[in-house]
Amino acid sequence: MSGKATSTAAEHWTEIISPKTNMFHLPLKEVWRYRDLLFLLVRREYVASYKQTILGPIWVLLQPLLTSLMFIIVFSRIAGIGTDGVPEWLFYLAGLTLWNYFAECLNKTATVFKDNATIFGKVYFPRLIMPLSIIVANFIRFGIQFLLFLVIWLYYLFFTDSAIQPNWVILLLPFFICLMGALSLGMGLIISSLTTKYRDLIFLLTFGVQLLMYATPVIYPLSGMGEKYKIFILANPMTSVIEAFRYSFLGSGVLSWAGLVYSFVCSIVVLAVGAIVFNKVEKGFMDTV
Repeated sequence: MSGKATSTAAEHWTEIISPKTNMFHLPLKEVWRYRDLLFLLVRREYVASYKQTILGPIWVLLQPLLTSLMFIIVFSRIAGIGTDGVPEWLFYLAGLTLWNYFAECLNKTATVFKDNATIFGKVYFPRLIMPLSIIVANFIRFGIQFLLFLVIWLYYLFFTDSAIQPNWVILLLPFFICLMGALSLGMGLIISSLTTKYRDLIFLLTFGVQLLMYATPVIYPLSGMGEKYKIFILANPMTSVIEAFRYSFLGSGVLSWAGLVYSFVCSIVVLAVGAIVFNKVEKGFMDTV
């Protein structure tokens, strides 16, 4: 008995896994301890996206360029939708750069449980690392596309006579990025938790994100909307972010501080609800995935 007691006393556990009792709990301390895994997953997420492709990461640049070209032909030239007097390339690239980050984060975070079920069932790590790795990996893509926008913006600013009027609101760019990241993460956690039981939501999400883009001023200026429909567009928390981004770099668009506060509140509320739902489903999602 004494030998067994001595052996037990000498044991030192490096990790104790216990169920969470706080529904608002976000294991940020654990995430920091597992930051090496986070960076590894970010690398995997980025590399896997362009594996076995001929152009590889060049697609990150081609996608917004080709989409902007299509928007210019269809919406500007054929449909005659104005761009608030700013160059068409800059107008569409400004909206697409932000929208692509939000949409990619939302789409991939929304299936994180289903896509990584085999890993979750084999080893323990903070589950929050998976959706966070998607947010960080897409931030890298956003950075590349933003540099593309910046190069074209500098060209129009210094080498053309276009009416571009940048202002100090540019300094709020990190705030805009955080808003989009928090909003997409919160919405993704909610949808990902629900798709463990209701797989139909995955198909609905793909269709819904495409429709949501048309309810966001990506291809049209908010100033061109009639008052009858503007209230519905403003109800979208992404609207104020994209308009403020355009205003900061191009001088066009609607800068609404009330709208930005609304977007901030929506992001915090959605992230809190996402954390609650995520923590609740995390306890038993392996039984339904």
